Amino acid sequence: MPISGSSPLRLQATLFFGMLLLSFSALSAGVKVVYPANQTARDTRFNDLIEILDTALKATVAEFGPYELTASKDGMNEARYLVELKKGEDSVNVVWSSTSVEKEKDFLPLRIPLRKGILGYRVALIAKDKQALIDQAKTLDDLKKLQIGQGLGWGDVKLYESNGLTVTTAQYDNLFKMADGGRFDLFPRGISEAFNEYNTYSRSNPNLAIEKNLLIYYPWPYYFFFNHSDAKLKDRVEAGIRKMMKDGSFDAIFKKYNGAAIEKADLKHRRIIKVNNGMLPKETPLNDASLWFDPKKY
Repeated sequence: MPISGSSPLRLQATLFFGMLLLSFSALSAGVKVVYPANQTARDTRFNDLIEILDTALKATVAEFGPYELTASKDGMNEARYLVELKKGEDSVNVVWSSTSVEKEKDFLPLRIPLRKGILGYRVALIAKDKQALIDQAKTLDDLKKLQIGQGLGWGDVKLYESNGLTVTTAQYDNLFKMADGGRFDLFPRGISEAFNEYNTYSRSNPNLAIEKNLLIYYPWPYYFFFNHSDAKLKDRVEAGIRKMMKDGSFDAIFKKYNGAAIEKADLKHRRIIKVNNGMLPKETPLNDASLWFDPKKY
């Protein structure tokens, strides 16, 4: 007898081919990589890291297959996206952060400093009338007399406090208004951040200024981190970045996002106050000069 359209055999065949199509669709989409979305539309601090991530994934398609790179549904500050990553769910599966012994226990670190350690060289945003006060700070002990502004959940907070400095914390967008109003004395920013943020926020905060003479320095590698269950994704991104370091694209992205700011910072004419970073794991590759920004070369 001929098989009717509603026969069990026809139904099984339809289900089989449907599942096959779904499988092919999943394979063509590849691995889904989700990074933390910015907290606000004006926040462009991590565009370079997103470009590094995308370029690294693109460089490894031949070995690891296709990928889909997307931001998380919700904007997240650092404290939240570290919590989400630790859960190991779908909200994020790669984040960026400064490193510490604790973080390297909780997550899988990719020990290549994404900005070549430039975030450790800090130029401050201040209220214009604070310049004379800050010019009096010549040593770490002098710096302890000043108040520093930082974002909620930022790793720098513990570092500053461990060095005896006073820190005021707030949501990222509020820090510029607080600096403008003199609510604290210094808002130290990475060289690559300070000038872009000044251009973005000075219009609505006319008393905001870039401090002229001080450079705060501490070793501050910024890594990609992954959940312990995502070792394959970590290995893929690392393989991609290693390729980028060989073909010059990693340095090209660094210069694209940091070159102009390095020139504006005029590092040679700033006095340096060094702050100790006691949170660095012993595995930090401080002796590999190829990984780190060298201000003497700029």
